[in-house]
Amino acid sequence: MTARGLFITLEGVDGAGKSTHAGWLVDAIRASGRTVLATREPGGTPLGERLRELVLHEPMHLETETLLMFAGRCEHVRTVIEPALASGAWVVCDRYTDATYAYQGGGRELGAERIAALEQWMQPGLQPDRTWLFDVPPEVARQRLSASRDPDRFEREAGAFFERVRAAYHARAQAQPRRLHIIDGSRSVDEVRAQLEAELRALLESAQ
Repeated sequence: MTARGLFITLEGVDGAGKSTHAGWLVDAIRASGRTVLATREPGGTPLGERLRELVLHEPMHLETETLLMFAGRCEHVRTVIEPALASGAWVVCDRYTDATYAYQGGGRELGAERIAALEQWMQPGLQPDRTWLFDVPPEVARQRLSASRDPDRFEREAGAFFERVRAAYHARAQAQPRRLHIIDGSRSVDEVRAQLEAELRALLESAQ
């Protein structure tokens, strides 16, 4: 019987450093001899990518936004994530449900209760085995992004929005410290990489 793969998620605001290290992490897992699938949210499926464009660029009510996030996630879990894990592959996903708690629950102030209800309905029992939260002050993330691309409708939000996002992420980390590990993304690439490498090594050894 094939051993189930591990589900790893990367969280944090744009500009915190997720993308800088995601490719390295996937390559490191693959180098250990494991099959690994890299994916993202919003997105991860053809339908999810179409929903991503709507969520990132079309004005909409908060409830609509939250439901679209979970609609895309439902398709993603059932057609991509669960089958990959069941086949023994490790899955590395750029954002997952913690992001909904942070952005819609915290940033947009929906709160956690309705998100928790949708989570229980759409993905009962599926939680990441490890989440790395890349954390930087909002002003640092904004400076990093300002010269790199045109902002989407989330990135155009005011600083107070990102303070609430960050606080919601930290609340998740405090509530689930064994799963959710904070990475200080304001450090150098080499310092962040060293922490990730040490923690990944321990995770690989525990999965033997």
